[in-house]
Amino acid sequence: MAIRPPIRSRLTPRWPALRRLLGKSAAPATTSHRVIHDYFHHKALAQGYTLSHSQQRVIDCMAQHATTLLGTSAKTLPGLYLYGAVGRGKSWLLDGFFQAIPLAQKQRLHFHDFFAQLHQGMFSHREQPDALATTLDELLQDCRVLCFDEFHVHDIGDAMLITRLFKALFRRGILLLVTSNYPPEGLLPNPLYHARFKPVIDLINTRMQVMEVGGPHDYRSQARTHIHQVFTQGQYVWPATPQQRQRLNLPQRVDTLALPVGTRHLPARHCEGRTVGFTFSDLCDHPTAVMDYLELCRRFDHWFIDELPSLAGCSIAAQQRFINLIDVLYDQDKHLVLLGQRSLRESLDGDAIDLARTRSRLGQLVEVRES
Repeated sequence: MAIRPPIRSRLTPRWPALRRLLGKSAAPATTSHRVIHDYFHHKALAQGYTLSHSQQRVIDCMAQHATTLLGTSAKTLPGLYLYGAVGRGKSWLLDGFFQAIPLAQKQRLHFHDFFAQLHQGMFSHREQPDALATTLDELLQDCRVLCFDEFHVHDIGDAMLITRLFKALFRRGILLLVTSNYPPEGLLPNPLYHARFKPVIDLINTRMQVMEVGGPHDYRSQARTHIHQVFTQGQYVWPATPQQRQRLNLPQRVDTLALPVGTRHLPARHCEGRTVGFTFSDLCDHPTAVMDYLELCRRFDHWFIDELPSLAGCSIAAQQRFINLIDVLYDQDKHLVLLGQRSLRESLDGDAIDLARTRSRLGQLVEVRES
């Protein structure tokens, strides 16, 4: 699987001032400060949002970061780490900054996707003296602004690589913006490993401005406003009886087939064109990884995931795989039909610490119940 080229900005600016600025290699600091504020003002107005106090504070901070980036040649730039509960607008703010900043050398990625490419690149360049540096040269090239959405850590092996990654990014003078559901101290909460992740936590607190995005509203609960997002047009179907499946023209339960993914095969229940089907157990009770889900997303746009159990009865490992799977499907904007025997609320009553984000995302599906 080849490394994908860097994700670059492909903008169609709506505001005249932003259009003018994007044609320049650098904008006057005071002008870039105003453009950030104007962009968010128009974006919130167009979507009917009222910005919370914490969101306004973040926008002020983002405007200052844009001013610093575009008005200085210094190699050391402060980063920005945004955390808070699900649905408080962290990704919305990150996307807005990415769109608004008048600079072409920028990338915005889901952290899962970037980390998968990083692993793959380091394996490909394992004979190089510094495989990490070589891979970053390939992935980032001349990038000056790097936006990571949904940053979280649960594996100590990943944690050690993240320490090296963040140090390398700061050395390159890249302006790093990150969103997470957790404050830095809440990353890798497993007490067996947390102390070993302390260097990353200290690095984030030292080199990044840490800000909470709060407010009383869960903006994801306004899911029907996201009419152009394919994921939110999916369905949760229950109790998924044969009669309900037939009425909705959904696949019936079938035997497994072996689906090649990379160098191995995964069990699947349906594979036709750009449509694929699995059971929960196929993907979550077996040792699958984010890189598997990303590879499948490159091949399939329509997903059926059958036999969703009550997560409370599943292992933490299975719950975490399901969380990762939904993260990838949401970020890659795939159409999902999820089937279970209980209501979605009952099914998602598990113990994994990231389930709040999964509940929020799956809550945007249309729930179809047998009458």
